[in-house]
Amino acid sequence: MNENYFPITTYGMPILRQVTYKVTEIDSKLIENVQRMFLTMLNADGIGLAAPQVNLDHSFAVIDISMIEEFQEIKPFTMINPVIISKEGSIILEEGCLSIPGIRAEIERPEKIFVKYTDLSERDVELEADNLLARVIQHEIDHLNGKLFTDYLTIDQKRQLKDSLDEIKNGKVTTHYPLLIHSR
Repeated sequence: MNENYFPITTYGMPILRQVTYKVTEIDSKLIENVQRMFLTMLNADGIGLAAPQVNLDHSFAVIDISMIEEFQEIKPFTMINPVIISKEGSIILEEGCLSIPGIRAEIERPEKIFVKYTDLSERDVELEADNLLARVIQHEIDHLNGKLFTDYLTIDQKRQLKDSLDEIKNGKVTTHYPLLIHSR
């Protein structure tokens, strides 16, 4: 395994259900973790990655949707201690997660959000986001609050995906990126 990449925590790992701690200092360790998270996310072909997904318990996430043609102008960024201030509308789109490999489902979320966070330069940022960016931000903030996209599944969707989710929880999953598997 390349030591530049974090292994990604998988469905069933307790850290994915924990609320993260607030970041109180932007130091060299945080910056190093952010850099490794970007490398990890890109290696896994992801567009967002939250700290709990790499077994870290603080409130920060990285996002990069610039490889998608219609979002090339959106530069990769880091959100530290993000909070959604307001939400508008509703849209159903397919969603997936690096911590839940191979599972995708239609999920309803607000279409537009207003979020506040601190960036790596310690600047307070206020961002209005819609479309895919709003979805990715909401997904990553959910991770920071111990929620997964599977929490939004309908009863029928949960029933259909139960066996696949159990396989992931039991370590019966393979990916092209390193994983940290739940052990009992």
